Amino acid sequence: MTRVAVNGEVVRWARERSGATLHDLAKRFPKISEWEAEQTQPTLRQLEDFAKKTLTPLGYLFLADPPDIRLPIPHFRTLQQDAAPHPSPNLLETVYAMLRRQDWMREHLIEQGQPPLDFVGAASPDDPAPQVAARMRKELGVGDAWAGQHATWTGALAALIDLVEQAGILVVSNGVVGNNTHRALDPEEFRGFVLTDDYAPLMFINTVDGKAAQMFTIAHELAHVWFAQSAAFDLRDMQPAGVPVEQACNRVAAEFLVPQGEMLAAWPTARGELRPFDELARRFKVSALVVARRALDLRLIDREGFFAFYGGYREDARRQAETKRSGGDFWATQEGRIGRRFGEAVVRATQEGRLLYRDAFVLTDLHGDTFARYAERLDATSRR
Repeated sequence: MTRVAVNGEVVRWARERSGATLHDLAKRFPKISEWEAEQTQPTLRQLEDFAKKTLTPLGYLFLADPPDIRLPIPHFRTLQQDAAPHPSPNLLETVYAMLRRQDWMREHLIEQGQPPLDFVGAASPDDPAPQVAARMRKELGVGDAWAGQHATWTGALAALIDLVEQAGILVVSNGVVGNNTHRALDPEEFRGFVLTDDYAPLMFINTVDGKAAQMFTIAHELAHVWFAQSAAFDLRDMQPAGVPVEQACNRVAAEFLVPQGEMLAAWPTARGELRPFDELARRFKVSALVVARRALDLRLIDREGFFAFYGGYREDARRQAETKRSGGDFWATQEGRIGRRFGEAVVRATQEGRLLYRDAFVLTDLHGDTFARYAERLDATSRR
């Protein structure tokens, strides 16, 4: 039986990068500890199986030293000590898939004669947050009290995504790599990322994160677009990393969702209620979590009060998630994973013969009849 000479450090790097422990992998590869210690070597078939299990390109395992693989964009972590030495395969694959979509969309828009978006990079992190938030509202065509037009904050969230796409920004909402439900995206690693571009800026929202936090993530990402700053971020406990651009994005997001003047005016009455954050959430059409975070920013509550509320809120959300039925509308899920603006452009290009179907399958992660049915449904909803 032919064995393959591999560097034990490279084997360890692949294991750690995948997030698996020795105990996890030893069930499938009993001699993995010996491989890492270079006391024995795997067969080629074992190495191929190991590469697949750890989501590692096989060629990497033949390198003399572990490769230094980095994200093509900055990755801001709230707590730097929590940062992994390498981005996970899931995050890397997702970012590169979105870059492919963005590249295609950029070329498509230029070919169609679309001008660049003038709001990308229209502000600086040094600009006052209320000023930037006002510019964002103006571009989206909404007023200070825009969310109050919707019955619920979940309705406001859906409306905000529609407005962002209408402005020319691609929005992708997904909680797995492509359509692979066995590869969930970890919100502790990232809650979202932004790929800025003059023609096709793209915002990605990790939907494994609770819906309550997604509204804040979107507003935070909008600020990144206005600052023309690509980045991934984890926003742990809805707090930014200790870098100026992240802190500026959080200030703008908070002002966009819950204007300071309105919050200060409403607080004296709300604070006397049994559930003050719920009362304010109904007023501003955001989640109670966003209101609580805004109250902390404005020093209406202290950190102890915020985290006491936050702990209970997360526990309630966890219980609701456990009791929620699995499944859902496959096509509605695909609309979020692909994004309506991007999906319509790809379908139109294939129908007009400007894009090969095989390329459309790669861009959308839908194949054959599934892509055809998606296109039909998209056409039907567009005509409504």
